[in-house]
Amino acid sequence: MQPIAFSKSNFVSMKNKIYVIRFISLIAGFYFSIHSAKAVLTPIVDSIPMSDGRKLAADIYIPKGMTSGPVILIQTPYNRQASRLTGLPMGIGTKVDSSKFIFVVTDWRGFYGSKKAAYIGSPDRGTDGYSTVEWIANQSWSNGKVGTWGPSALGKVQYQTAQKRPPHLVCICPLVAGPQFEYQEYFPNGVLRTEYVEQLDQLGFGLTASLMAHPYYDATWTYAETLNHYTDSLQVPVLMIGGWYDHNVELMLDCFKGMINGPSSNVKDKHKLVMGPWVHGGHGAAKVGTSLQGQLSYPNAEDVNDSMALKFFDFYLRQVSNSWNSLPVVTYYQMGENKWLSSNTWPPTGISNTDYYMNKSGLLSKVSPSSNNDTLCFTYDPTKPSPTIGGCTLRNDLDQGPYDQSVSVENKGDILVFTSDVLTSPLTIKGNVVVNLKVSSDQLDTDFDVRLTDVYPDGKSMLLNDACFRMRFRNGFTKALEAMMTPGTVYNCNIELPATCITFAVGHRFRIDISSSNYPKYNRNMNNGANMYPGNSTDSLLNPNTAFNTVYVNSVNASKVVLPITPNTDISDIISLDRVMGLYPNPSNDRVFVWNSVAE
Repeated sequence: MQPIAFSKSNFVSMKNKIYVIRFISLIAGFYFSIHSAKAVLTPIVDSIPMSDGRKLAADIYIPKGMTSGPVILIQTPYNRQASRLTGLPMGIGTKVDSSKFIFVVTDWRGFYGSKKAAYIGSPDRGTDGYSTVEWIANQSWSNGKVGTWGPSALGKVQYQTAQKRPPHLVCICPLVAGPQFEYQEYFPNGVLRTEYVEQLDQLGFGLTASLMAHPYYDATWTYAETLNHYTDSLQVPVLMIGGWYDHNVELMLDCFKGMINGPSSNVKDKHKLVMGPWVHGGHGAAKVGTSLQGQLSYPNAEDVNDSMALKFFDFYLRQVSNSWNSLPVVTYYQMGENKWLSSNTWPPTGISNTDYYMNKSGLLSKVSPSSNNDTLCFTYDPTKPSPTIGGCTLRNDLDQGPYDQSVSVENKGDILVFTSDVLTSPLTIKGNVVVNLKVSSDQLDTDFDVRLTDVYPDGKSMLLNDACFRMRFRNGFTKALEAMMTPGTVYNCNIELPATCITFAVGHRFRIDISSSNYPKYNRNMNNGANMYPGNSTDSLLNPNTAFNTVYVNSVNASKVVLPITPNTDISDIISLDRVMGLYPNPSNDRVFVWNSVAE
Protein backbone atom coordinates (compact mmCIF):
# COMPACT_ATOMS: atom_id res chain seq x y z
CA MET A 1 0.00 0.00 0.00
CA GLN A 2 1.34 3.42 -0.93
CA PRO A 3 1.55 5.90 1.96
CA ILE A 4 -1.08 8.64 1.98
CA ALA A 5 0.37 12.12 1.95
CA PHE A 6 -1.20 14.23 4.66
CA SER A 7 -2.81 17.51 3.73
CA LYS A 8 -5.58 19.58 5.18
CA SER A 9 -7.59 19.27 1.99
CA ASN A 10 -7.72 15.47 2.02
CA PHE A 11 -8.57 15.56 5.72
CA VAL A 12 -11.48 17.93 5.14
CA SER A 13 -12.87 15.59 2.48
CA MET A 14 -12.45 12.63 4.82
CA LYS A 15 -13.92 14.50 7.77
CA ASN A 16 -16.96 15.58 5.77
CA LYS A 17 -17.67 12.05 4.61
CA ILE A 18 -17.15 10.53 8.03
CA TYR A 19 -19.31 13.07 9.84
CA VAL A 20 -22.18 12.74 7.40
CA ILE A 21 -22.03 8.95 7.27
CA ARG A 22 -21.56 8.59 10.98
CA PHE A 23 -24.60 10.75 11.61
CA ILE A 24 -26.72 8.78 9.19
CA SER A 25 -25.80 5.42 10.64
CA LEU A 26 -26.07 6.41 14.28
CA ILE A 27 -29.57 7.78 14.05
CA ALA A 28 -31.12 6.20 10.97
CA GLY A 29 -34.49 5.00 12.19
CA PHE A 30 -33.63 6.04 15.75
CA TYR A 31 -36.80 7.97 16.40
CA PHE A 32 -38.07 9.01 13.02
CA SER A 33 -39.13 7.22 9.83
CA ILE A 34 -41.10 8.51 6.88
CA HIS A 35 -44.08 6.53 5.61
CA SER A 36 -46.97 7.16 3.25
CA ALA A 37 -49.25 8.32 6.03
CA LYS A 38 -51.35 11.31 6.91
CA ALA A 39 -49.57 13.88 9.06
CA VAL A 40 -50.69 14.02 12.69
CA LEU A 41 -49.13 17.43 13.36
CA THR A 42 -49.35 20.60 11.31
CA PRO A 43 -46.46 22.93 12.06
CA ILE A 44 -45.75 26.46 10.94
CA VAL A 45 -43.33 26.09 8.03
CA ASP A 46 -40.59 28.68 7.69
CA SER A 47 -37.05 29.08 6.42
CA ILE A 48 -34.08 30.32 8.42
CA PRO A 49 -31.34 32.40 6.74
CA MET A 50 -27.76 31.30 7.34
CA SER A 51 -24.65 33.47 7.39
CA ASP A 52 -24.11 32.92 3.65
CA GLY A 53 -27.68 33.87 2.74
CA ARG A 54 -28.88 30.33 2.06
CA LYS A 55 -31.85 29.10 4.06
CA LEU A 56 -32.68 26.04 6.12
CA ALA A 57 -36.19 24.59 6.18
CA ALA A 58 -37.86 24.66 9.58
CA ASP A 59 -41.02 23.30 11.20
CA ILE A 60 -42.22 25.32 14.18
CA TYR A 61 -44.59 23.95 16.83
CA ILE A 62 -46.16 26.58 19.11
CA PRO A 63 -48.54 25.40 21.86
CA LYS A 64 -52.00 26.94 21.58
CA GLY A 65 -52.32 30.09 23.66
CA MET A 66 -48.55 30.58 24.06
CA THR A 67 -47.62 33.98 22.71
CA SER A 68 -43.98 33.81 23.70
CA GLY A 69 -41.94 31.08 25.31
CA PRO A 70 -38.69 29.10 25.54
CA VAL A 71 -37.64 27.05 22.52
CA ILE A 72 -36.14 23.57 22.12
CA LEU A 73 -34.26 23.26 18.83
CA ILE A 74 -33.79 19.92 17.03
CA GLN A 75 -31.43 19.85 14.04
CA THR A 76 -31.76 16.71 11.90
CA PRO A 77 -30.42 15.19 8.67
CA TYR A 78 -33.35 12.73 8.63
CA ASN A 79 -36.21 14.90 7.40
CA ARG A 80 -37.84 17.28 9.80
CA GLN A 81 -41.24 16.24 8.43
CA ALA A 82 -40.95 12.91 10.23
CA SER A 83 -42.07 14.68 13.41
CA ARG A 84 -45.34 15.49 11.68
CA LEU A 85 -46.05 11.74 11.63
CA THR A 86 -44.46 10.49 14.84
CA GLY A 87 -45.02 13.50 17.09
CA LEU A 88 -42.59 15.45 19.24
CA PRO A 89 -40.05 13.80 21.57
CA MET A 90 -39.79 13.60 25.37
CA GLY A 91 -43.28 12.13 25.69
CA ILE A 92 -45.07 15.08 24.12
CA GLY A 93 -46.12 13.18 21.02
CA THR A 94 -49.12 14.82 19.37
CA LYS A 95 -50.07 16.81 22.47
CA VAL A 96 -48.28 19.95 21.36
CA ASP A 97 -50.66 22.23 23.21
CA SER A 98 -49.74 20.60 26.55
CA SER A 99 -46.07 21.42 26.01
CA LYS A 100 -44.39 24.14 28.03
CA PHE A 101 -41.92 24.64 25.20
CA ILE A 102 -41.97 25.71 21.59
CA PHE A 103 -40.21 23.25 19.29
CA VAL A 104 -38.27 24.11 16.15
CA VAL A 105 -37.12 21.23 13.92
CA THR A 106 -34.75 22.04 11.04
CA ASP A 107 -33.27 20.05 8.17
CA TRP A 108 -29.50 20.16 7.93
CA ARG A 109 -27.99 22.10 5.09
CA GLY A 110 -28.05 19.89 1.99
CA PHE A 111 -30.72 17.51 3.35
CA TYR A 112 -34.41 17.23 2.48
CA GLY A 113 -36.06 20.66 2.74
CA SER A 114 -32.64 22.31 3.00
CA LYS A 115 -31.14 20.71 -0.12
CA LYS A 116 -30.95 24.05 -1.93
CA ALA A 117 -28.68 25.38 0.82
CA ALA A 118 -25.95 22.87 -0.11
CA TYR A 119 -22.61 24.07 -1.38
CA ILE A 120 -19.32 22.50 -2.43
CA GLY A 121 -17.12 21.66 0.53
CA SER A 122 -17.70 20.72 4.14
CA PRO A 123 -20.65 22.49 5.82
CA ASP A 124 -19.93 24.04 9.18
CA ARG A 125 -22.80 22.62 11.21
CA GLY A 126 -21.84 24.66 14.24
CA THR A 127 -22.05 27.95 12.35
CA ASP A 128 -25.43 26.94 10.93
CA GLY A 129 -26.53 26.09 14.47
CA TYR A 130 -25.38 29.51 15.65
CA SER A 131 -27.41 31.24 12.95
CA THR A 132 -30.45 29.12 13.76
CA VAL A 133 -30.33 29.81 17.50
CA GLU A 134 -29.97 33.55 17.00
CA TRP A 135 -32.76 33.67 14.40
CA ILE A 136 -35.07 31.87 16.85
CA ALA A 137 -34.18 34.28 19.64
CA ASN A 138 -35.29 37.24 17.50
CA GLN A 139 -38.73 35.88 16.64
CA SER A 140 -41.83 37.35 18.29
CA TRP A 141 -42.89 33.94 19.63
CA SER A 142 -39.54 33.34 21.35
CA ASN A 143 -38.61 34.66 24.79
CA GLY A 144 -34.94 34.49 23.79
CA LYS A 145 -34.08 31.27 25.65
CA VAL A 146 -33.07 28.35 23.43
CA GLY A 147 -32.08 24.79 24.36
CA THR A 148 -31.26 21.86 22.07
CA TRP A 149 -32.12 18.16 22.20
CA GLY A 150 -31.51 15.02 20.17
CA PRO A 151 -29.84 11.59 20.02
CA SER A 152 -26.72 10.53 18.16
CA ALA A 153 -26.33 12.68 15.04
CA LEU A 154 -28.80 15.11 16.55
CA GLY A 155 -26.59 15.11 19.64
CA LYS A 156 -23.29 15.61 17.83
CA VAL A 157 -24.57 18.76 16.12
CA GLN A 158 -25.52 20.17 19.52
CA TYR A 159 -21.88 20.10 20.62
CA GLN A 160 -20.85 21.77 17.36
CA THR A 161 -23.47 24.48 17.88
CA ALA A 162 -22.46 25.05 21.50
CA GLN A 163 -18.81 25.31 20.47
CA LYS A 164 -19.70 28.47 18.48
CA ARG A 165 -21.28 30.02 21.61
CA PRO A 166 -24.46 31.62 20.25
CA PRO A 167 -25.49 34.21 22.88
CA HIS A 168 -29.04 32.89 23.28
CA LEU A 169 -28.17 29.20 23.65
CA VAL A 170 -28.94 28.33 27.27
CA CYS A 171 -28.34 24.56 27.51
CA ILE A 172 -27.99 21.37 25.44
CA CYS A 173 -29.16 17.76 25.89
CA PRO A 174 -27.31 15.28 23.61
CA LEU A 175 -28.22 11.58 23.86
CA VAL A 176 -25.83 8.70 23.06
CA ALA A 177 -23.37 11.12 21.46
CA GLY A 178 -19.99 12.70 22.04
CA PRO A 179 -18.26 15.47 20.08
CA GLN A 180 -15.05 13.52 19.41
CA PHE A 181 -13.86 12.05 16.13
CA GLU A 182 -11.31 9.34 16.91
CA TYR A 183 -9.31 6.53 15.33
CA GLN A 184 -10.51 4.17 18.06
CA GLU A 185 -14.13 4.69 17.07
CA TYR A 186 -13.56 3.12 13.66
CA PHE A 187 -10.51 0.96 14.41
CA PRO A 188 -10.84 -0.02 18.09
CA ASN A 189 -7.56 -1.65 19.09
CA GLY A 190 -6.59 -1.59 15.41
CA VAL A 191 -9.56 -3.66 14.17
CA LEU A 192 -12.04 -2.20 11.70
CA ARG A 193 -15.67 -2.19 12.84
CA THR A 194 -16.91 -4.11 9.82
CA GLU A 195 -20.68 -4.11 10.40
CA TYR A 196 -20.63 -0.43 11.30
CA VAL A 197 -18.86 0.60 8.11
CA GLU A 198 -20.90 -1.79 5.98
CA GLN A 199 -24.07 -0.24 7.35
CA LEU A 200 -22.82 3.16 6.27
CA ASP A 201 -21.95 1.89 2.81
CA GLN A 202 -25.40 0.35 2.46
CA LEU A 203 -26.80 3.81 2.99
CA GLY A 204 -24.79 4.96 -0.02
CA PHE A 205 -22.28 7.33 1.57
CA GLY A 206 -19.00 5.61 0.68
CA LEU A 207 -17.02 5.71 3.93
CA THR A 208 -14.85 2.73 3.07
CA ALA A 209 -12.42 4.51 0.75
CA SER A 210 -11.59 7.19 3.32
CA LEU A 211 -11.04 4.68 6.11
CA MET A 212 -9.01 2.31 4.00
CA ALA A 213 -6.65 5.19 3.24
CA HIS A 214 -5.94 5.52 6.98
CA PRO A 215 -6.03 2.11 8.73
CA TYR A 216 -3.07 3.17 10.90
CA TYR A 217 -3.00 6.02 13.36
CA ASP A 218 -1.38 8.81 11.32
CA ALA A 219 -1.22 12.60 10.99
CA THR A 220 -4.71 12.69 9.53
CA TRP A 221 -6.15 11.15 12.66
CA THR A 222 -4.06 13.39 14.91
CA TYR A 223 -5.35 16.47 13.13
CA ALA A 224 -8.95 15.25 13.18
CA GLU A 225 -8.88 14.38 16.87
CA THR A 226 -7.35 17.73 17.79
CA LEU A 227 -10.13 19.57 15.96
CA ASN A 228 -12.83 17.65 17.79
CA HIS A 229 -11.61 17.77 21.37
CA TYR A 230 -13.15 21.08 22.38
CA THR A 231 -14.79 20.43 25.75
CA ASP A 232 -13.35 23.72 27.05
CA SER A 233 -15.47 25.54 24.48
CA LEU A 234 -18.75 24.21 25.89
CA GLN A 235 -19.88 27.15 27.97
CA VAL A 236 -23.51 26.13 28.57
CA PRO A 237 -24.85 23.41 30.90
CA VAL A 238 -24.87 19.98 29.27
CA LEU A 239 -27.08 17.03 30.18
CA MET A 240 -25.51 13.95 28.59
CA ILE A 241 -27.70 10.83 28.39
CA GLY A 242 -26.18 7.49 27.46
CA GLY A 243 -26.61 3.72 27.78
CA TRP A 244 -24.45 0.87 29.04
CA TYR A 245 -25.24 -1.13 25.88
CA ASP A 246 -24.38 1.74 23.52
CA HIS A 247 -21.21 1.84 21.44
CA ASN A 248 -20.52 5.45 22.50
CA VAL A 249 -19.95 4.69 26.20
CA GLU A 250 -16.25 5.52 26.21
CA LEU A 251 -16.65 8.60 23.98
CA MET A 252 -19.28 9.99 26.32
CA LEU A 253 -17.44 9.24 29.55
CA ASP A 254 -14.19 10.71 28.21
CA CYS A 255 -16.00 13.83 27.03
CA PHE A 256 -17.81 14.23 30.34
CA LYS A 257 -14.59 13.86 32.28
CA GLY A 258 -13.05 16.57 30.11
CA MET A 259 -15.97 18.91 30.72
CA ILE A 260 -15.99 18.64 34.50
CA ASN A 261 -12.23 18.35 35.07
CA GLY A 262 -10.90 20.74 32.44
CA PRO A 263 -9.75 24.34 32.87
CA SER A 264 -11.97 26.50 35.01
CA SER A 265 -15.19 27.72 33.44
CA ASN A 266 -18.48 29.13 34.65
CA VAL A 267 -20.41 25.94 33.88
CA LYS A 268 -18.10 23.02 34.70
CA ASP A 269 -20.10 22.32 37.88
CA LYS A 270 -23.42 22.42 36.01
CA HIS A 271 -22.87 19.50 33.62
CA LYS A 272 -24.65 16.23 34.45
CA LEU A 273 -24.56 12.69 33.12
CA VAL A 274 -27.27 10.02 33.03
CA MET A 275 -26.33 6.43 32.13
CA GLY A 276 -29.16 3.92 31.77
CA PRO A 277 -29.42 0.24 30.73
CA TRP A 278 -30.01 1.24 27.13
CA VAL A 279 -28.79 0.44 23.61
CA HIS A 280 -28.02 3.04 20.98
CA GLY A 281 -31.07 2.32 18.83
CA GLY A 282 -31.39 2.77 15.10
CA HIS A 283 -33.60 -0.20 14.32
CA GLY A 284 -35.77 -2.64 16.21
CA ALA A 285 -37.82 -2.04 19.33
CA ALA A 286 -35.00 -1.11 21.72
CA LYS A 287 -33.75 2.45 22.03
CA VAL A 288 -32.89 4.94 24.75
CA GLY A 289 -35.77 4.92 27.23
CA THR A 290 -37.54 1.69 26.33
CA SER A 291 -38.06 -1.04 28.89
CA LEU A 292 -37.07 -3.85 26.53
CA GLN A 293 -33.35 -4.04 25.80
CA GLY A 294 -32.27 -7.08 23.83
CA GLN A 295 -33.50 -10.15 25.71
CA LEU A 296 -33.78 -8.30 29.02
CA SER A 297 -36.27 -5.81 30.40
CA TYR A 298 -35.71 -2.85 32.73
CA PRO A 299 -39.17 -1.44 33.58
CA ASN A 300 -37.92 1.16 36.06
CA ALA A 301 -35.65 2.66 33.39
CA GLU A 302 -38.48 3.33 30.96
CA ASP A 303 -38.77 7.02 29.99
CA VAL A 304 -36.30 8.14 32.67
CA ASN A 305 -34.39 9.87 29.88
CA ASP A 306 -37.49 11.92 29.09
CA SER A 307 -38.22 12.85 32.70
CA MET A 308 -34.62 13.94 33.25
CA ALA A 309 -34.53 15.98 30.05
CA LEU A 310 -37.78 17.75 30.87
CA LYS A 311 -36.56 18.55 34.38
CA PHE A 312 -33.32 19.90 32.91
CA PHE A 313 -35.11 22.12 30.40
CA ASP A 314 -37.65 23.29 32.98
CA PHE A 315 -34.83 24.41 35.26
CA TYR A 316 -32.78 26.26 32.67
CA LEU A 317 -35.37 27.45 30.16
CA ARG A 318 -38.35 28.08 32.47
CA GLN A 319 -36.56 28.77 35.78
CA VAL A 320 -38.70 26.18 37.57
CA SER A 321 -37.55 25.47 41.14
CA ASN A 322 -37.32 21.69 40.82
CA SER A 323 -34.05 21.00 42.68
CA TRP A 324 -32.22 20.17 39.46
CA ASN A 325 -29.07 21.94 40.62
CA SER A 326 -29.01 19.87 43.82
CA LEU A 327 -28.90 16.52 41.99
CA PRO A 328 -25.56 14.68 42.03
CA VAL A 329 -23.34 14.99 38.98
CA VAL A 330 -23.87 11.43 37.72
CA THR A 331 -27.07 9.39 37.79
CA TYR A 332 -26.53 5.79 36.70
CA TYR A 333 -28.36 2.50 36.53
CA GLN A 334 -26.93 -0.43 38.46
CA MET A 335 -27.82 -3.44 36.33
CA GLY A 336 -28.33 -6.69 38.21
CA GLU A 337 -29.69 -4.80 41.19
CA ASN A 338 -31.88 -2.86 38.75
CA LYS A 339 -31.85 0.42 40.61
CA TRP A 340 -30.83 4.01 40.00
CA LEU A 341 -27.87 5.38 41.95
CA SER A 342 -26.02 8.67 41.97
CA SER A 343 -22.48 9.87 42.47
CA ASN A 344 -20.50 13.07 42.08
CA THR A 345 -17.77 11.22 40.18
CA TRP A 346 -17.47 8.48 37.59
CA PRO A 347 -16.46 5.93 38.40
CA PRO A 348 -17.69 6.27 41.99
CA THR A 349 -15.21 6.18 44.84
CA GLY A 350 -14.39 3.01 46.74
CA ILE A 351 -13.52 0.83 43.77
CA SER A 352 -10.91 -1.87 44.28
CA ASN A 353 -9.35 -3.69 41.33
CA THR A 354 -9.45 -7.41 41.98
CA ASP A 355 -7.67 -10.10 39.96
CA TYR A 356 -9.38 -13.31 38.88
CA TYR A 357 -7.02 -15.81 37.28
CA MET A 358 -7.84 -18.10 34.38
CA ASN A 359 -7.23 -21.75 35.16
CA LYS A 360 -6.88 -24.74 32.84
CA SER A 361 -10.20 -26.10 34.17
CA GLY A 362 -11.97 -22.99 32.84
CA LEU A 363 -12.42 -21.52 36.31
CA LEU A 364 -11.97 -17.84 37.10
CA SER A 365 -10.50 -17.72 40.60
CA LYS A 366 -8.71 -15.34 42.92
CA VAL A 367 -6.16 -18.12 43.43
CA SER A 368 -3.37 -17.96 40.87
CA PRO A 369 -2.42 -21.14 38.98
CA SER A 370 0.18 -23.38 40.63
CA SER A 371 1.31 -25.29 37.55
CA ASN A 372 4.13 -23.75 35.54
CA ASN A 373 3.15 -25.10 32.13
CA ASP A 374 -0.64 -25.11 31.71
CA THR A 375 -2.01 -23.75 28.42
CA LEU A 376 -5.29 -23.81 26.52
CA CYS A 377 -5.55 -23.70 22.75
CA PHE A 378 -8.19 -23.12 20.10
CA THR A 379 -8.35 -22.91 16.34
CA TYR A 380 -9.45 -19.83 14.41
CA ASP A 381 -10.53 -20.31 10.82
CA PRO A 382 -11.34 -16.93 9.18
CA THR A 383 -13.82 -18.68 6.87
CA LYS A 384 -15.77 -19.89 9.93
CA PRO A 385 -15.65 -16.96 12.38
CA SER A 386 -17.29 -16.74 15.78
CA PRO A 387 -20.63 -14.97 15.19
CA THR A 388 -21.80 -11.63 16.52
CA ILE A 389 -24.87 -12.20 18.71
CA GLY A 390 -26.15 -8.93 20.14
CA GLY A 391 -23.94 -6.26 21.67
CA CYS A 392 -23.41 -2.66 20.60
CA THR A 393 -24.09 -3.20 16.90
CA LEU A 394 -25.73 -0.95 14.30
CA ARG A 395 -26.30 -2.98 11.15
CA ASN A 396 -29.99 -3.48 10.48
CA ASP A 397 -29.79 -7.27 10.33
CA LEU A 398 -28.02 -7.57 13.71
CA ASP A 399 -29.55 -7.58 17.18
CA GLN A 400 -28.58 -4.89 19.69
CA GLY A 401 -28.09 -5.23 23.40
CA PRO A 402 -27.88 -8.17 25.86
CA TYR A 403 -28.32 -11.55 24.16
CA ASP A 404 -27.58 -15.10 25.31
CA GLN A 405 -24.18 -16.36 24.08
CA SER A 406 -24.46 -19.92 25.42
CA VAL A 407 -25.82 -21.58 22.30
CA SER A 408 -24.56 -19.76 19.21
CA VAL A 409 -21.18 -18.60 20.55
CA GLU A 410 -19.99 -20.63 23.53
CA ASN A 411 -20.97 -24.05 22.23
CA LYS A 412 -18.65 -23.83 19.24
CA GLY A 413 -15.16 -25.34 19.27
CA ASP A 414 -13.34 -22.09 18.46
CA ILE A 415 -13.60 -20.45 21.86
CA LEU A 416 -12.27 -20.66 25.43
CA VAL A 417 -14.78 -20.13 28.22
CA PHE A 418 -13.72 -19.06 31.71
CA THR A 419 -16.40 -18.90 34.42
CA SER A 420 -16.41 -18.01 38.11
CA ASP A 421 -17.87 -20.20 40.82
CA VAL A 422 -21.53 -19.67 41.64
CA LEU A 423 -21.71 -16.47 43.68
CA THR A 424 -22.85 -16.76 47.30
CA SER A 425 -22.90 -12.98 47.72
CA PRO A 426 -23.48 -10.17 45.20
CA LEU A 427 -20.48 -8.97 43.22
CA THR A 428 -20.70 -5.35 42.03
CA ILE A 429 -18.51 -3.84 39.33
CA LYS A 430 -18.48 -0.22 38.15
CA GLY A 431 -16.06 0.81 35.45
CA ASN A 432 -13.77 -0.90 32.96
CA VAL A 433 -13.02 -4.61 33.15
CA VAL A 434 -9.50 -5.35 31.90
CA VAL A 435 -8.42 -8.71 30.49
CA ASN A 436 -4.67 -9.41 30.68
CA LEU A 437 -3.80 -12.33 28.43
CA LYS A 438 -0.57 -14.17 27.81
CA VAL A 439 -0.86 -15.53 24.28
CA SER A 440 0.96 -17.00 21.33
CA SER A 441 0.06 -18.09 17.80
CA ASP A 442 1.48 -20.15 14.99
CA GLN A 443 0.75 -17.26 12.60
CA LEU A 444 2.31 -13.83 11.95
CA ASP A 445 -0.81 -11.97 13.04
CA THR A 446 -4.14 -12.80 14.65
CA ASP A 447 -6.85 -11.24 16.81
CA PHE A 448 -8.01 -11.96 20.34
CA ASP A 449 -11.62 -11.15 21.14
CA VAL A 450 -13.15 -11.14 24.61
CA ARG A 451 -16.77 -11.09 25.71
CA LEU A 452 -17.97 -10.40 29.26
CA THR A 453 -21.22 -12.12 30.26
CA ASP A 454 -23.55 -12.56 33.22
CA VAL A 455 -24.34 -16.27 33.61
CA TYR A 456 -27.81 -16.95 34.99
CA PRO A 457 -28.73 -19.98 37.13
CA ASP A 458 -30.54 -21.51 34.14
CA GLY A 459 -27.35 -21.35 32.05
CA LYS A 460 -28.09 -18.30 29.93
CA SER A 461 -24.92 -16.29 29.31
CA MET A 462 -26.07 -12.70 28.76
CA LEU A 463 -23.63 -10.43 26.96
CA LEU A 464 -22.57 -7.25 28.72
CA ASN A 465 -19.89 -5.95 26.35
CA ASP A 466 -16.93 -7.05 24.27
CA ALA A 467 -13.67 -5.91 22.68
CA CYS A 468 -11.16 -7.16 20.12
CA PHE A 469 -7.39 -6.67 19.76
CA ARG A 470 -5.19 -7.09 16.67
CA MET A 471 -1.80 -8.43 17.71
CA ARG A 472 0.29 -6.58 15.09
CA PHE A 473 -0.68 -3.40 17.00
CA ARG A 474 0.47 -4.57 20.44
CA ASN A 475 3.20 -1.87 20.46
CA GLY A 476 1.01 0.94 19.10
CA PHE A 477 -1.28 1.79 16.19
CA THR A 478 1.09 3.66 13.90
CA LYS A 479 2.70 2.04 10.87
CA ALA A 480 6.12 2.45 12.46
CA LEU A 481 5.07 0.48 15.55
CA GLU A 482 3.44 -2.36 13.67
CA ALA A 483 5.11 -5.70 14.50
CA MET A 484 4.33 -9.21 13.36
CA MET A 485 4.30 -12.12 15.79
CA THR A 486 7.00 -14.73 15.97
CA PRO A 487 5.24 -18.11 16.01
CA GLY A 488 5.43 -19.70 19.44
CA THR A 489 6.59 -16.54 21.25
CA VAL A 490 4.53 -15.50 24.28
CA TYR A 491 3.12 -11.95 24.13
CA ASN A 492 1.08 -9.71 26.40
CA CYS A 493 -2.39 -8.89 25.11
CA ASN A 494 -4.14 -6.37 27.35
CA ILE A 495 -7.75 -5.62 26.44
CA GLU A 496 -9.80 -2.98 28.23
CA LEU A 497 -13.55 -3.42 27.85
CA PRO A 498 -15.94 -0.46 27.68
CA ALA A 499 -17.24 0.74 31.04
CA THR A 500 -20.20 -1.09 32.50
CA CYS A 501 -22.14 -1.12 35.73
CA ILE A 502 -23.60 -4.41 36.99
CA THR A 503 -24.10 -6.47 40.10
CA PHE A 504 -23.72 -10.20 39.52
CA ALA A 505 -26.46 -11.59 41.75
CA VAL A 506 -26.34 -14.49 44.18
CA GLY A 507 -26.65 -17.72 42.21
CA HIS A 508 -25.15 -16.10 39.09
CA ARG A 509 -21.62 -16.39 37.73
CA PHE A 510 -19.52 -14.06 35.62
CA ARG A 511 -17.75 -15.23 32.49
CA ILE A 512 -15.06 -14.29 29.99
CA ASP A 513 -15.19 -15.80 26.50
CA ILE A 514 -12.01 -15.73 24.43
CA SER A 515 -11.94 -16.31 20.68
CA SER A 516 -10.19 -14.73 17.71
CA SER A 517 -13.22 -13.27 15.98
CA ASN A 518 -16.59 -11.61 16.54
CA TYR A 519 -18.05 -11.37 13.07
CA PRO A 520 -19.43 -9.29 11.46
CA LYS A 521 -18.91 -6.76 14.22
CA TYR A 522 -15.16 -6.76 13.61
CA ASN A 523 -13.05 -7.35 10.53
CA ARG A 524 -11.83 -10.93 10.18
CA ASN A 525 -8.07 -11.21 10.57
CA MET A 526 -6.68 -13.35 7.74
CA ASN A 527 -3.76 -14.34 10.02
CA ASN A 528 -1.22 -14.03 7.20
CA GLY A 529 0.49 -10.79 8.29
CA ALA A 530 -0.18 -9.19 4.90
CA ASN A 531 -2.26 -6.14 3.95
CA MET A 532 -5.25 -6.15 6.28
CA TYR A 533 -7.71 -4.80 3.71
CA PRO A 534 -6.60 -5.97 0.22
CA GLY A 535 -8.49 -4.20 -2.53
CA ASN A 536 -9.72 -1.73 0.12
CA SER A 537 -12.30 -4.29 1.17
CA THR A 538 -13.70 -4.19 4.70
CA ASP A 539 -14.13 -7.96 4.62
CA SER A 540 -11.59 -9.55 2.32
CA LEU A 541 -10.50 -13.17 2.73
CA LEU A 542 -7.55 -13.11 0.36
CA ASN A 543 -5.23 -16.02 1.20
CA PRO A 544 -6.49 -16.57 4.76
CA ASN A 545 -4.60 -18.89 7.10
CA THR A 546 -6.09 -20.94 9.91
CA ALA A 547 -4.48 -19.98 13.22
CA PHE A 548 -3.72 -22.23 16.18
CA ASN A 549 -3.79 -19.82 19.12
CA THR A 550 -2.72 -20.41 22.69
CA VAL A 551 -3.69 -18.75 25.98
CA TYR A 552 -1.27 -19.36 28.86
CA VAL A 553 -2.82 -20.09 32.26
CA ASN A 554 0.11 -21.01 34.48
CA SER A 555 2.27 -19.58 37.24
CA VAL A 556 4.95 -18.37 34.80
CA ASN A 557 2.56 -16.79 32.30
CA ALA A 558 -0.71 -16.07 34.07
CA SER A 559 -3.77 -14.72 32.27
CA LYS A 560 -6.31 -12.87 34.37
CA VAL A 561 -9.36 -10.63 34.50
CA VAL A 562 -9.22 -7.44 36.55
CA LEU A 563 -12.63 -6.45 37.91
CA PRO A 564 -13.38 -2.93 39.29
CA ILE A 565 -15.28 -4.11 42.36
CA THR A 566 -17.20 -1.94 44.83
CA PRO A 567 -18.53 -3.00 48.24
CA ASN A 568 -22.21 -3.94 48.22
CA THR A 569 -24.65 -1.78 50.15
CA ASP A 570 -26.91 -3.56 52.61
CA ILE A 571 -30.46 -2.41 53.44
CA SER A 572 -29.42 -0.40 56.50
CA ASP A 573 -27.03 1.61 54.34
CA ILE A 574 -29.73 2.29 51.74
CA ILE A 575 -32.19 3.56 54.32
CA SER A 576 -29.64 6.03 55.68
CA LEU A 577 -28.71 7.43 52.25
CA ASP A 578 -29.86 10.85 51.18
CA ARG A 579 -32.63 10.80 48.60
CA VAL A 580 -34.05 13.23 46.11
CA MET A 581 -37.68 12.19 45.59
CA GLY A 582 -40.87 13.58 44.16
CA LEU A 583 -43.43 13.63 41.37
CA TYR A 584 -42.54 15.25 38.09
CA PRO A 585 -43.79 17.33 36.33
CA ASN A 586 -45.81 19.13 38.96
CA PRO A 587 -48.45 20.17 38.05
CA SER A 588 -48.81 17.31 35.55
CA ASN A 589 -51.02 16.45 32.61
CA ASP A 590 -51.41 12.82 31.49
CA ARG A 591 -47.82 11.77 32.28
CA VAL A 592 -46.24 11.76 35.73
CA PHE A 593 -42.84 10.44 36.81
CA VAL A 594 -41.70 9.40 40.27
CA TRP A 595 -38.16 10.64 40.84
CA ASN A 596 -36.06 8.72 43.36
CA SER A 597 -32.29 9.22 43.26
CA VAL A 598 -30.08 7.41 45.76
CA ALA A 599 -26.88 9.37 46.38
CA GLU A 600 -23.74 7.42 47.12
